[in-house]
Amino acid sequence: MLYRMVFILSLLVIGLMPCGQLAYADADEDQEEQSETELTEEELAKTAEQIYQEAREYLKDERYTKAIEAYQNLQIRYPFSRFAIQAQLDLGLAHLKNGDPDASLVTLDRFIKMQPAHPNIDYAYYLRGLVNFDRSNGLLQRFIPTDDTQRDVQSLTEAHGNFTNLLEKYPDTQYREDAEQRMVSLRNKLARHEIHVANYYVKRKAYIAAVRRAISVLENYPRSTSVPDALVLLKKSYTKLNLPELSDDIKRVYALNYPNGAPEETVETSIAEDIWNFLGLDED
Repeated sequence: MLYRMVFILSLLVIGLMPCGQLAYADADEDQEEQSETELTEEELAKTAEQIYQEAREYLKDERYTKAIEAYQNLQIRYPFSRFAIQAQLDLGLAHLKNGDPDASLVTLDRFIKMQPAHPNIDYAYYLRGLVNFDRSNGLLQRFIPTDDTQRDVQSLTEAHGNFTNLLEKYPDTQYREDAEQRMVSLRNKLARHEIHVANYYVKRKAYIAAVRRAISVLENYPRSTSVPDALVLLKKSYTKLNLPELSDDIKRVYALNYPNGAPEETVETSIAEDIWNFLGLDED
């Protein structure tokens, strides 16, 4: 009888343990929720601000991985704070500095979509241009500078489109001067690419295709540094196509605009790039 009572009491204790644990867990959750609600908006903002300033310091000190972690932590903990919104914009820059252009573009595109009326929205458009502008300078070019106009120019085209979009949407943006300077550089590179393609066609005696490329330089990049080269290619191609009148017209245009010969290239190149071009390593 005594053993039976002990057994029954043991079962009752075991059966009550989960309920007690759940009760304690519920009490702890209620206490946590209560402590959260007791925090004022000022205190919440201050906490978010501390994380944001920490991330900014990491970014300033070029500790980009730590900055990214801090910005992401801020967005998770305080997704509705004003610092979390600004953190998303700064995160785009942090990804760019950390060498992850894809993550940077995804972050910036999300910011533009979710915050179209943000006072710094023009900076997001400007950063998109910077991402594609820097994309053209790949890892290889950081160590062995090469002529990027002889390869794929998709990033150059996208960067030019990004900056154009920025200036059309926000003509009074503070980034206008820098964007315009970069667009001049991009147009020169895009025009140079057309010249490389035209030369490729000339080497293969595809003169009609070369003419089309040279004309595209004159039409699309009339102020670029490649205009003299385009005229030379046109004259040569028209001559090869047995079109002496057109060849003479181009000759007169060249003489009228460049009586002392073509101006020197204004783009500075490094020693490594000069050696690379001299060896023709980018050529087919």
